[in-house]
Amino acid sequence: MNVPVIFQFLKELAANNNREWFKANYEKYEIASREYEKLLGTIINRITLFDEEIKGIEVKDCTYRIYRDVRFSHDKSPYKTHLGGYINAKGKKSEYCGYYIHLEPGNCLLAGGSYCPSPKLLKSLREAIYDNIEEYLSIIEDPAFKKYFPVVGETFLKTAPKGFPKDFKYIDYLKPKDFSCYCRISDDFFTSPTYLDEVEATFRQLKRFSDFMNYSINEFEEEYK
Repeated sequence: MNVPVIFQFLKELAANNNREWFKANYEKYEIASREYEKLLGTIINRITLFDEEIKGIEVKDCTYRIYRDVRFSHDKSPYKTHLGGYINAKGKKSEYCGYYIHLEPGNCLLAGGSYCPSPKLLKSLREAIYDNIEEYLSIIEDPAFKKYFPVVGETFLKTAPKGFPKDFKYIDYLKPKDFSCYCRISDDFFTSPTYLDEVEATFRQLKRFSDFMNYSINEFEEEYK
């Protein structure tokens, strides 16, 4: 597994994000992609030590195309400048929480949670937190969790979400528009001899959060079958 090769390709791609360069350097992409798949396979195997639902998942079911969908974007760059993989027992397109590994020079992440829930699911997740606030706080305010995931949510409402009391003591915990969380890591993270231990420690904490969310998502799925 040669992680520096991945970063070298991504840096070159970011500087030459056009079809002509990509076509001329397609072999570099294939090499970087294979190295990333090796990395992802190793991480999948490690996650199965504490999450049995991941057993049997194949790398090909977790990766994404490098080609960007530019139909509705002002940025017409044809290629993503990162490699990402989403390890999810229900599939990478599922709304269930899983484990995401993002490699991008200067912006590497280990992440997970519910990134882009539908409006109905978002309301359901807020209700679950509201009804089980003590359990939720015991997870996200635990220093062991906050060490890796200091913030839950990427974007937030400025006021209380509709249908919830504004004077709720923990109203800020209901304001996220998503319930994702991420841990930033350095570009050389995966070259450390102990990187798998760190990945496991990070994702073990994430699983606590995911279990809470997935229980609620499962109830939501059952209700709206």
